[in-house]
Amino acid sequence: MLGTYYYHEIIRKTIISFGTLFNEIHIQHKNSSDTTISDMKVPLAYGPTQKFLARLEQQEDLNKPVQITLPRMSFEMTSIEYDGTRKAGVTQTFKAVDGNNMKKVYMPVPYNIGFELSILSKLNDDALQIVEQILPYFQPSFNMTVDLVESIGEKRDIPVVLNSVSFQDDYEGDFSTRRALIYRLQFTAKTYLFGPVADNPEGLIRKVIVDNYADTNRTTAKREMRYTVVPDPISANPGDDFGFSEEWEYLGDSKSYSPTKQSDI
Repeated sequence: MLGTYYYHEIIRKTIISFGTLFNEIHIQHKNSSDTTISDMKVPLAYGPTQKFLARLEQQEDLNKPVQITLPRMSFEMTSIEYDGTRKAGVTQTFKAVDGNNMKKVYMPVPYNIGFELSILSKLNDDALQIVEQILPYFQPSFNMTVDLVESIGEKRDIPVVLNSVSFQDDYEGDFSTRRALIYRLQFTAKTYLFGPVADNPEGLIRKVIVDNYADTNRTTAKREMRYTVVPDPISANPGDDFGFSEEWEYLGDSKSYSPTKQSDI
């Protein structure tokens, strides 16, 4: 298996989906008569907080048009680790459909991806407006739907857990130094990583036979009944509109059979 190229972009999709959760946050400023005088969408970018703080410190002329405006938010992936509590059997596989073709996929491997969301502001009220628009959704998790493997339509709800919230006032120096209030929110996204998607060498399963015994010990118990089911028509593909043809055979009495019956899906 190693050496087989594949790339489902799962980690990239998880990062983008996480950032999208915070892409429509606004703050408002009001005057003394409680009238809204400004409504601002908070900018969001991927990158470490230190990068934005460094740009703030390096800008001596605060009137420059390239000045970083506050408030703003940044996020980054901070860790990725295996989650053994959600482990499934490594050799288990399941069947998936790609159009009319059956595929074999190994069970996904659970991984936790850590994220840090930073809120930078020069006014505490601005930061509190942002924080209050985020915290109520995480109790302590919020599910986001991610199309993990697009070729087989494997969409899953990925829980995003809020682990902690911390606060830092980065104000130091004289009155000419620019203030930066920083709220840091730590999250964990419980995602899954899939291996390569392979063609199913066994093809479509078009007939299933189930034998029923009188006891759980099959070495001593008598086989009493056999159930057989096939698709109707037998040539049906996964995307077709078809039913099933079922037959019960009572093995205790070779002359006793139930009539074949049809059931649509």
